[in-house]
Amino acid sequence: MATVRWTPQDCAGLGDITPTRNGSLSTSDSYVFANNGWVVLLAEKSGAGVATYTVPTPKTQGGLALGELTGTIAATTGDKIIGPFEVSLTNDGNGDASISFDDIAGLTVAVVRVP
Repeated sequence: MATVRWTPQDCAGLGDITPTRNGSLSTSDSYVFANNGWVVLLAEKSGAGVATYTVPTPKTQGGLALGELTGTIAATTGDKIIGPFEVSLTNDGNGDASISFDDIAGLTVAVVRVP
């Protein structure tokens, strides 16, 4: 399993951006990105299968491990905004959050940070 770093695009002020979408994903990879609590993922799915995503929660509460955050992206017409990601729940010791997917056919993801 490889760890792939995604760099968030900044959406500043009243301007707009054209999101750069990451494709050619792998189900065996984990995707990490710097997270300040104002990052969202824009996911589009054109492939035939439903994609389940998993966001690890490396923190504990009262000594108990927190469950991972999961959700789905619909097949063929899936369009989902994932996040923002709560820093205290999803960030690791380096200030990064991560996500993985179980079906990547036709899946693209943009990483956007809003001020």
